[in-house]
Amino acid sequence: MTDHLAPPTDSLPAVAASTHHDAPASPWASDPALAGRNRLVISLLLVSAFVVILNETIMSVALPVLMKDLDIAAEAAQWLTTAFMLTMAVVIPITGFLLQRFNTRPVFLAAMALFSAGTFISAMAPGFEVLLAGRVIQASGTAIMMPLLMTTVLNLVPPATRGRTMGNISIVISVAPAIGPTISGLILSVLDWRWMFWIVLPIAVGSLVLGFLKIPNVTEPRKAPIDVFSVILSAFAFGGLVYGLSSIGGHGTTEGGMPGWLPLVVGVVALAAFILRQVMLARREKALLDLRVFRSSTFSVAIAMLAISMMALFGTLIILPLYTQNVLGLNTLSTGLLLLPGGLLMGVLAPFVGRIYDRFGPRVLLIPGSIIVSAAFWGMTLFTATTAWGWVLAAHVTMSLGLALLFTPLFTAGLASLTPKLYSHGSAVVGTVQQLAGAAGTALFVSVMSAQAIALSGGGTPSAVDTGGGIHAAIMYGAFISLSAIVISFFVKAPAQPSAEGAHDAMPAGH
Repeated sequence: MTDHLAPPTDSLPAVAASTHHDAPASPWASDPALAGRNRLVISLLLVSAFVVILNETIMSVALPVLMKDLDIAAEAAQWLTTAFMLTMAVVIPITGFLLQRFNTRPVFLAAMALFSAGTFISAMAPGFEVLLAGRVIQASGTAIMMPLLMTTVLNLVPPATRGRTMGNISIVISVAPAIGPTISGLILSVLDWRWMFWIVLPIAVGSLVLGFLKIPNVTEPRKAPIDVFSVILSAFAFGGLVYGLSSIGGHGTTEGGMPGWLPLVVGVVALAAFILRQVMLARREKALLDLRVFRSSTFSVAIAMLAISMMALFGTLIILPLYTQNVLGLNTLSTGLLLLPGGLLMGVLAPFVGRIYDRFGPRVLLIPGSIIVSAAFWGMTLFTATTAWGWVLAAHVTMSLGLALLFTPLFTAGLASLTPKLYSHGSAVVGTVQQLAGAAGTALFVSVMSAQAIALSGGGTPSAVDTGGGIHAAIMYGAFISLSAIVISFFVKAPAQPSAEGAHDAMPAGH
């Protein structure tokens, strides 16, 4: 079936051509039946990915309810979110290997089976421990899905229309986390917390069944041994970084009382060892995560700008609800509804942004997008304890507009600059950077806010005015960081066609 659907992987370099309208068409796009099947595969992957990514942030609003219902402390409840992020950070780097070693169909079925099982366990959980286990299983499936979606799109979609499809992917990556708190707030206002899982379960199972019946194999797997030591280093590196950043963003210490900087140090040391080992293994084509993707200057610059954008997204997702609830006095549901228009705007704009990218390339989107995001940050520095909620809505919608212009060209230009055999590794790097940048953005904003609020209160319990001052300081940091994205946006180029399958292998390290 693989041979009928797509040409062998070694004939795919034409797919990685320039993303502009004058790019050569895909060698198999002229077959209507094949094109229809490819659209079905991508559509099913998009719906499945949206559902699984939505669950990354759906628990944030539900934690107070769970604390009361399950009789657990805030530190324990926070693990329902922290454990999800940790699992994602540990599993995503391994997906580069999985997507090379196994066919599309079994990888999709494994991802959706894990997610469906985790959702069912969470819905049926009699207590905190079982619910936590269900969240970890959910996250295992979620971590596989996004790299699978990106790699499949890069292999199936011709360069001339790739931006449009990547626009749909940006809906999944940016909109799903943004509307997660809103959806959970709406569910919790009328139903029990278990319905957050019961509502999702039939969609997940339906995707699993459809995938079993309809999804063909669209890649050519190759036998590659897995380096167990790299897996261990990866778990300590990315798990330690995300856990440490999450802890610093919370209370400065982990739930067990360990200082938040300790897992960060472990993560940094393990990351250095992981990078050195991957460089050595890449010489024998055995790397767990092939870091030769960074030999593409376009990919490297796009990843740097993506990291800043994800910090902005997750930082505002955490700081604005704190501002609206603790300073302006809005309730949870009102806050969720206030943030909903921005998330919806990103979803509506994404396909149009993709079409603009296909026609004009990345810079015409990235430069104005980064300026708009920065302008929104600087506008939010004017917020006070008496700011009308309408101004908060306007600032969030403006930032969402800017972010909508950024995500699609960054994903598309960065990944399309790689050779086909590095697609899966590039997708894994993108997913890993998303998790690390999201955790870093949350940690930065919350830790700055907390430190400034405590300083303003003289070491006592911060008042609403003190909290407002802390939020102002956090947003100021974000505003200054956003200026760097404007500079970087001028250096993101439209990807050139790789000269050969091994083009990046032959590039000098300084490229």
